[in-house]
Amino acid sequence: MSGWDEGAVYYSDQPQFPEAGDAANVSPHAVMTKFKEFIRTFEIGQNCFPYREALLDNPKRLLVHLEDLLAFDSDLPSLIRSAPADFLPVFEKAAAEVLAGLRMREANETGEMEEPTPGDVQILLTSREDPVSMRLLGAQYISKLVKISGISIAASRVKAKATYVFLVCKNCRKTREVPCRPGLGGAIVPRSCDHIPQPGEEPCPLDPWMVVPDRSQYVDQQTLKLQENPEDVPTGELPRNMLLSVDRHLVQLIVPGTRLTVMGIYSIFQASSSSNSHKGAVAIRQPYIRVVGLEDTNEASSRGPANFTPDEEEEFKKFAGSHDVYSNICTKIAPSIFGHEDVKKAVACLLFGGSRKSLPDGVKLRGDINVLLLGDPSTAKSQFLKFVEKTAPIAVYTSGKGSSAAGLTASVIRDSSTREFYLEGGAMVLADGGVVCIDEFDKMRPEDRVAIHEAMEQQTISIAKAGITTVLNSRTSVLAAANPPSGRYDDLKTAQDNIDLQTTILSRFDLIFIVKDIRKYSQDREIASHIIRVHASADKVTDENTDSKEDNWLKRYIQYCRSRCHPRLTESAAMKLQQLYVKIREDTKRRAHETGEAAPIPITVRQLEAIVRLSESLAKMRLSHDATEDDVDKAYKLFDTSTMDAARSGINQQINISGEMANEIKQAETQIKRRMGIGARLSERRLIEDLARMGMNDSMVRRALLIMHQRGEVEYQRERRSIVRKA
Repeated sequence: MSGWDEGAVYYSDQPQFPEAGDAANVSPHAVMTKFKEFIRTFEIGQNCFPYREALLDNPKRLLVHLEDLLAFDSDLPSLIRSAPADFLPVFEKAAAEVLAGLRMREANETGEMEEPTPGDVQILLTSREDPVSMRLLGAQYISKLVKISGISIAASRVKAKATYVFLVCKNCRKTREVPCRPGLGGAIVPRSCDHIPQPGEEPCPLDPWMVVPDRSQYVDQQTLKLQENPEDVPTGELPRNMLLSVDRHLVQLIVPGTRLTVMGIYSIFQASSSSNSHKGAVAIRQPYIRVVGLEDTNEASSRGPANFTPDEEEEFKKFAGSHDVYSNICTKIAPSIFGHEDVKKAVACLLFGGSRKSLPDGVKLRGDINVLLLGDPSTAKSQFLKFVEKTAPIAVYTSGKGSSAAGLTASVIRDSSTREFYLEGGAMVLADGGVVCIDEFDKMRPEDRVAIHEAMEQQTISIAKAGITTVLNSRTSVLAAANPPSGRYDDLKTAQDNIDLQTTILSRFDLIFIVKDIRKYSQDREIASHIIRVHASADKVTDENTDSKEDNWLKRYIQYCRSRCHPRLTESAAMKLQQLYVKIREDTKRRAHETGEAAPIPITVRQLEAIVRLSESLAKMRLSHDATEDDVDKAYKLFDTSTMDAARSGINQQINISGEMANEIKQAETQIKRRMGIGARLSERRLIEDLARMGMNDSMVRRALLIMHQRGEVEYQRERRSIVRKA
């Protein structure tokens, strides 16, 4: 640098203030010039300047892609990443100045034309990089730019945060403005007044400044609580959460239960000394994230990476084009479970789901399919639930006894520091856009089960507690597993006694399966050999990771179908469905007349909608936008083998008895009445043994008892061990 001041005069674009430490030796002035250039001159294609146009469209905020910034100048993104708190205000100032330059001159009060005053522009950042796990955020990230994703579980009320505090000296009435630190920091008020006292004037004391709240400047601020996604939590750990602070135009965009991806500055604040243990710990600070960019990862991307590679898309389309997609997908569902073909088909339909519809008058029709598995123990019901939990893009697994109404829907919680109430979403809200698996559905308390009613049909959860009245979204499918009240499915009982759930909740399930453990020699052999084979080859599978790859493939395919395809019924399919529905209603009506009993599972318009949804999900499996007659046929067949079969099951099939049997039953009835006077009690086993000695058939005696019980002539007591004859 010798000879710098000799001879000629040089000009350099150096600002007058010296360098501050090691801020990568970049002057804010030079950076600001670069930012202005970027907003003015960055173009995509011929003469298309996205950022200039975006600024003119919405002068309040500007969304900047870090990739574009990198393409324009390779140093700028690294500056913003390493010291966002220093360079973002510079960027915002640059944007405001550019905006003032782009605008027309405006006339002032006197009618003269003058330059427009630069307003405030909020810069929002976004980038395509992968989010960091919340558990990895450590001290090395402090005051750097980070990107994390999760579910918002709570949102506070909006508060006003001062950006500039207006101060007045008590003594000499001198005024000054002090800037506030952004985020959750406060203002640093000076201790002394710099007024020089005149002779005979009292000097200003220590701490003379008073804050004038009315003349300070404010922005909106809100705090959110972000919890990590359930699928990212390691087994056996509690999910972590992180405090977020949003301000200005990002306020009140987020409701609890939304999945977010957040760009922000990882910062620290001094927590209020609430706990006595930390009173002495001066150097300990609480971390939080000051948000500078929000992305709502909702339905469009169905959470998680929705960007599929071209190879994947080609593979998916090729698979969807093959002729037996339906059976192929069904073989991929729970391959370790033997048999249960229909249940697998139903689970496949549930994973793909129908299409949601919004009508012009604002009514929304659900597209999610709900399935209930009801049956004997050891029929792999819980295994299906566990499989769906692994395979569905979003899934929450709960058990009936361990979940309360508030845990399933939403609870109101009081914040310890601010003493204000806020909402925390439960399982149905967190699984928005996915599947809720509820095991032991019959063991739930009835008042808790009622909480699911609204979530299953209207797909919202409305809450009015503790001064909070709100509606949360819960667009979920429900897969529930339950046992009959006596533990096993009892063929001698009517279907009503076996399915011990209310009709209100049964009609909300599209498919109801009765899974029985049938004892049949050939089938038992096959099941036994299958299970032994699974156990024997279990260790070999763990070496190759083909299984997990297969699971992952199915998960991605489901995600792809759900995001790209929303089928509708064709005209011919709609006509066919109409005729089918009328026919089903006629059949149930006729059967009710014949037996004199209402059907245990009501066939209502909801069941018609169920067949529509099933047809749509079958079309979605093969990426078709039209659900054809063939889909309606398959859907009806599935519906017939599940719900209709359950409606027909039970003792009503045994009404068609031959005359000989009816005679025997009558004889048995007279004998029972002879043996037992009115009000007498007898053990069932003894009664059957006594009548068997008289040469009567056991099953006929049991059937006679059952018919008498239906008529109300006898009553079972002590868990059906003893019988009492009634008047």
